[in-house]
Amino acid sequence: MTDQTPPSVDALPAGAPPAGHRAAEVLVADTLVVVDVQSAFVTGDGAVPDAARLVDRTAGLLARARAAGALVVHLQNDGPPGAEDEPHTPGWELHHPVVPGPAEFVIRKPYDDGFRETRLGAVLTAHGSRAVAVCGVMSEMCVQATARTALDRGYRVVVPHDAHATQDCPAVPGVADAVPAAVVSRVAAYALGSDAEVTAPASALAFTAPPFPAAPADAVRGAAA
Repeated sequence: MTDQTPPSVDALPAGAPPAGHRAAEVLVADTLVVVDVQSAFVTGDGAVPDAARLVDRTAGLLARARAAGALVVHLQNDGPPGAEDEPHTPGWELHHPVVPGPAEFVIRKPYDDGFRETRLGAVLTAHGSRAVAVCGVMSEMCVQATARTALDRGYRVVVPHDAHATQDCPAVPGVADAVPAAVVSRVAAYALGSDAEVTAPASALAFTAPPFPAAPADAVRGAAA
């Protein structure tokens, strides 16, 4: 099986919108990609600013996606030796518990782009995904790279503005002042262009099941990434 351009998502049912939002404001996705929400990035001295907010938002997205039967993919970055996210170290572990099932996957990745040399593309194709919500860390690195490739492959993409985060960009003497993390995140999302929805809050996002919510395991394993 190979990746194909997804069909239009305009006809997706909205389901039950989150409380406090008018139906017209609700965005619907059939897939949630949680990028690198690993212990090193959301706990301890290396945590992104306001990590508690990020964890709260991503946990809420996970709960609603699971309840709706949406496809859930946890991306887990494999850092180089000595990095805070070096495989099989405490910092590498996923922060959110994984609920095993036919529509929830953990995909390890060696690059910023979650599609590059992974089976993410195969998993989305096997389930018939059409609309992908992307959240996690870091905004200008792995979140942006993964969202951009999803756009390039024809998916509708939502990057809730309060469900991704990064670190402050340090000053470079004689070149630039420090840039606060919130500004870095906003610019990273804005740079995706008008084809991605980057101004909606996580609370405005609803989920539905993809066309093939329980794709055969051999279809997922056998498809090209």
